[in-house]
Amino acid sequence: MYKWMEFADRVLKGETLTNSEAHEVLDCPDDEILLLMHAAFQVRQKYYGKKVKLNMIMNAKSGLCPENCGYCAQSSISTAPIDSYRMIDKNAMLEGAKRAHDLDIGTYCIVASGRGPSNREVNQVVEAVKEIKDTYGLKICACLGLLKADQAERLKEAGVDRYNHNLNTSERNHENITTSHTYDDRIGTVEKVKKAEMSPCSGVIVGMKETKQDVVNMAGSLKALDADSIPVNFLHAIDGTPLEGVHELDPLYCLKVLALFRFVNPTKEIRVSGGREVNLRSLQPFSLYAANSIFVGDYLTTAGQEDNEDIKMLKDCGFEIETVEEMKESLEQA
Repeated sequence: MYKWMEFADRVLKGETLTNSEAHEVLDCPDDEILLLMHAAFQVRQKYYGKKVKLNMIMNAKSGLCPENCGYCAQSSISTAPIDSYRMIDKNAMLEGAKRAHDLDIGTYCIVASGRGPSNREVNQVVEAVKEIKDTYGLKICACLGLLKADQAERLKEAGVDRYNHNLNTSERNHENITTSHTYDDRIGTVEKVKKAEMSPCSGVIVGMKETKQDVVNMAGSLKALDADSIPVNFLHAIDGTPLEGVHELDPLYCLKVLALFRFVNPTKEIRVSGGREVNLRSLQPFSLYAANSIFVGDYLTTAGQEDNEDIKMLKDCGFEIETVEEMKESLEQA
């Protein structure tokens, strides 16, 4: 216990774990997992108390993607049976926003497949975002792929608060996952987002045959990138993708990963994201002792828990849900 609390105390003083200490977190003995999560919670509590931020995804465009990302059912090389459709209209985006508002979910995420958006698709999102902001006042996160600088500026002008573009994996492992774009392409989009003064959101997918050093490097890369929000996904291997049948993770290791990300990025929003249901299983509630944000409902091509089950889980653990009104206040103060 003393080691993990020592790590937490040092992080709270502004110190950084060494590479070997980061590995110690990932190699934490299983019978010390509660002690590790207690230490991670001390850092989480300092910056976020018991509040949990809720996020909901709107899959605004599905499939039809030319990229060859090995984890994705929507990629050009996937044979997974999914719904494919072009960008939905403004009314459909507004319906999703109403549902998020009615469930008191603060952040509404508009996600579209593809390498990057066409100007026409940006126009569609811009039109919808303006009305969503006027009608519901939700925090809007867009995730549309690789951006051009002028597209980033237009999204910001329309009221998009945050833009998500995940690094997904380490720089070393990137070519094992996709070759249709580079790691630097991803970094470049996040930098354009920052230049346009949108909040940068960037995260990872753990469980894609990476090493523990890759995981340590991912946490460090996101610290260097200064991402405000860090989604930590755990691979949900989908039949028909190159990573079909890959099941490297267990619930305890997933918790260790989340603890590491909290220690390395103490002040940032850490969101336990896709794959939590199948990888954390019955240990899902423990993830919130390191993370302070979750997705509610379904993901892009995979199902999540029922909305009310997520909310019950949070309340059973004594966590407090950040309301839409609280979210609006934090946006006004930013």
